[in-house]
Amino acid sequence: MNTTRARAATPARDAERESCDERRLPPFAGKVVEVVYDGLAAIDDYAEDGRTGRYEITAGPLRGTRGEARYEWREIAGQVQAISWQEADGASVVHVDDFARGTSPSFFTTPALAFYRLSGTVRPAAAAAG
Repeated sequence: MNTTRARAATPARDAERESCDERRLPPFAGKVVEVVYDGLAAIDDYAEDGRTGRYEITAGPLRGTRGEARYEWREIAGQVQAISWQEADGASVVHVDDFARGTSPSFFTTPALAFYRLSGTVRPAAAAAG
């Protein structure tokens, strides 16, 4: 019989993990990337502070939408990063960006609570979001 138990998530362990990520900069800090999904493309500009990002939707029905948000991130493995933020209008966004393979599954909820799952690409961008 296996008596090994998985360590349960607790607020203290979550805080420890968060503070670990907060102490070091994400590998994408200071970088500008383009994400492209079916019907939507955007520029994500991650500030060098490792916490602030700017975004601008460059293609699709929401073209021209832009903003700035504080994000959180977690390293999943290697160059795979989970990045999440909440926009000023209440929309929430989660990317699972694999910077080595150039893939970007994304999940977002609109202010009206519509939920979307997208699959696309991520690559270095030529220009920063304005």
